Formats: sequence, C-alpha cells, structure tokens
Amino acid sequence: MGADLGTPSIRVTACGPLCARFESAAAPRAPDAEIAWYRERLPRGAGSVLEAMCGHGRLLVPLLEAGAQIHGVDVSSAMLAECAALLARASLTAPLFRQDITELNLPFRYGAAFIAGGSFQHLTDVDRARAALARIRAHLVDPGYLFLDLYVPAERTQRIAAPLVEVRSTSLADGSRIALRSETTMHPDARFARTELRYVHRRGHDLLGEEGELRAVVWYSPDDIANLVGEAGFREVEVGPPAHEAGECTAFSISARALS
Repeated sequence: MGADLGTPSIRVTACGPLCARFESAAAPRAPDAEIAWYRERLPRGAGSVLEAMCGHGRLLVPLLEAGAQIHGVDVSSAMLAECAALLARASLTAPLFRQDITELNLPFRYGAAFIAGGSFQHLTDVDRARAALARIRAHLVDPGYLFLDLYVPAERTQRIAAPLVEVRSTSLADGSRIALRSETTMHPDARFARTELRYVHRRGHDLLGEEGELRAVVWYSPDDIANLVGEAGFREVEVGPPAHEAGECTAFSISARALS
C-alpha cells in the first residue's frame, strides 16, 4: 500500500477552539454541488446515516435540512461544539458523538456512512485507517453503503522543494478576526504531507488568543484505497466521481457496501 511506505511518524494534534471557529466561519456550509452529490447517493428510507469525521457540520446541517436522518461523530470537542451551535441556529437537532473513529463504538446502526472532503486521509497510519474502516463496517446494516471522498495533490504541488507557506484570515460574527498561517512540507515518495498551522485571534490590534496545530495527510491511488476498503470486508467497491471541487488536485470517490 503506497501510503504507508516510509511515512514519517508524527503526533498530530486535535483541532482546537480557534481552528474550529476559523473553519466554521470560513466554510459554514458545503457548496450546493457537494450537498447534491450526497443527496443523490445516500439511501432513503433505510434509517439513519453516519457522518464520520463530521467536523463543524458544513454537510451535516444542510443534509438534515434536506430531510436526511444523520448522526455525526468527530474526535474534536471544539468541532462538535461548532456543529452543535450551527444546528441550534438552524433550529435542528442531531445526535453528535465525540469518538476516535478507529475505536468507534456507538449504540446505533446505520444504513450508510460517509467521510467527506478528504478527511479520511488524516489517518496517516495505515493500521489506523484499516481500524477505522473495520469499525465503520461494524456499525452498518442493510443496505450498508460507505462513501469516501478523496484526492491526490497535483504533481506540481507534490514536487515543491521548499515548504509551502499560505496565509488566510476570516471574520467572526463578533467583528474579530482569526488569521491562519500554514506551512506544508511534502514527502511525495511517501505520499505524505505535514502541515504546521498557527491561528491568531485579534480584535483590532488586541490579541485575543493563539493556537498551534500539527496536521498531516496521506494520499492513495484509486486502486490502493479500493483494495484497502475491500480488505476491510466491503464489497462492490467502485471508484467514481468526486463529491467536491479539488482545484488542481485529482479528486475521486470510493463507494462500497458492507455485505454479509
């Protein structure tokens, strides 16, 4: 499996409050095309659906608005707090759980599950990726669909010799701003990227808070991830069109079923 060959070992930090507030303000809602992609594929009349690694609810909330029954799970309490706030503003409710999906143990079973926006690729250790797929499969009942949305960075981006530095900022509802500086180092031979992030929260010139985060992603060829999903006990594994726009990246999806 290409993504676990020579992958550097790092300790990734969970998304904190500033990270969650930044993401929620910068992308409060998924694009209409991405929402439609899931609406077309998620089974209707088959009980609840699980969004694993649901983050701040950019997909969970609009899919609920469209009539889906969705539960959310994420490892970040800060992200779940933003998701709960987004639900409250929309006058909606949904069960939310704080768990690591590699150890997923929920008191419900689901007709389908999905991981959106390449979030599955934050599981940089292939054994943890396998464990996550196995735990999700254990929570699925008929029709048992799984959807993964994935991407491969553009070759040009992969081969950048120096760290890639990006600066972004977003405004919050209270008039303050969060600035984000990220520095990404590519390891193309290992299909791995490591990003150091720094969030700075200000109101005018007043510093309100700072937060650091270490993030990493791996990427798979379509064949590699299809094989990994098959090894986890899924069947009817297919590579298909992506749910989200990925710019210069090569994006694709995996669909499969947890058949007995």
